[in-house]
Amino acid sequence: MSQSEQVLSYPMPSEAALEPPAEWAELRQGCPVARIKLPSGDEAKLLTRYEDVKQVLADPRFTRLLNAPDAARLSANDDGGLFGSEMAAIIPDSGEGHLRWRRLIGKYFTAKRMAALRPAMTEIAEQLIDDMVKRGRPGDLKASLGFPLPVYVICDLLGVPAADRDRFAYWSDTLLNLTKFGQAEIDAAQAAFFQYMSDHVAGKRAEPGDDLLSELIKESAAEGEGLSDLELLVTGMALLVAGHETTANMIGKMVSMLLADRAHWERLLADPSLVRSAVEESLRFDANSGFGLPRYLKEEIEVSGTVLPRGTTVICSMAAANRDEGVFDQADDMDLSRSPNPHLAFGSGAHSCLGQSLARTELQVVLEVLLRKLPSLELAVPVEELDRVDGLVVGGLREVPVRW
Repeated sequence: MSQSEQVLSYPMPSEAALEPPAEWAELRQGCPVARIKLPSGDEAKLLTRYEDVKQVLADPRFTRLLNAPDAARLSANDDGGLFGSEMAAIIPDSGEGHLRWRRLIGKYFTAKRMAALRPAMTEIAEQLIDDMVKRGRPGDLKASLGFPLPVYVICDLLGVPAADRDRFAYWSDTLLNLTKFGQAEIDAAQAAFFQYMSDHVAGKRAEPGDDLLSELIKESAAEGEGLSDLELLVTGMALLVAGHETTANMIGKMVSMLLADRAHWERLLADPSLVRSAVEESLRFDANSGFGLPRYLKEEIEVSGTVLPRGTTVICSMAAANRDEGVFDQADDMDLSRSPNPHLAFGSGAHSCLGQSLARTELQVVLEVLLRKLPSLELAVPVEELDRVDGLVVGGLREVPVRW
């Protein structure tokens, strides 16, 4: 059976938590549009080449919404998880409505605004690290720093109590894990999350604060063309999930990758100016970045010489694309000074991640503070013993045991 005829189980396993599946390189070379079977049992196509992934992510004929009758379900759950949720359809997928939404939200996530948050982020990171040190060695970097820092930051941005972070973690898990929960549990969690954010938006409309949602409400009242309450609460839910779950997991993976080869950590200690490029290289090099981005094809199109009929569901593996030797020299080597570094970790085109400036700032702050406060930091277990979180859309490690 040829590669193009073979149906591969997806997601693909790898030998170690930080290593890519062996199939990636083979598929990029011999079968860039591969047949895969999803956790639901439905078939889809997998893209692993950089140019193909970038093309599809930027093409408006490939939509984000997977609730079409002939779209592949990502999981056995009725709504296919976060991507197929009917709530996702509330935010316009394309056209002027989508541009309006990105314009309204995007101006609150500029690099300049994120730079203004940097001192507060640094202070929180320092306190969290001090608390971890007080608890003694070894520590779990994910639980002590990776998870709480992004939660505090996004909660402050949205004006929600950080004390509710355990509830947010559970709701995020139900939205982002394709295999862990049954449909009844998912439905109950999403209903509770929806009600929580609905009450929060109503409270902000009654008594606005200085947070992002309040600003959006004020702007809507002033211009008369802002977001509806339903759009506001779904936006709040999406930002709360994406704003802490992805970054929390990336913090743990980034530090693990840099400590897996001590030469990387020593290089950063010797030259802290490499922090920014090291963050970008960690984003590119991350082989445990999760499921990839699904897209549903509204009309027939050709990708890498393969004609895809209308109704095809495509999975864009940004992580595989970021290892494409045709774009990145020595792609399987981690080069902390790599420049340029046009990785696709945040997607591409009209649906690229709105919060990428926030994520970059948090990752840079974490690295700067760790290098300064814990220069002797090291993994407390062999890198081969790190475990992935099963079924998580965004990819992650169960824990990151460290000592200093």
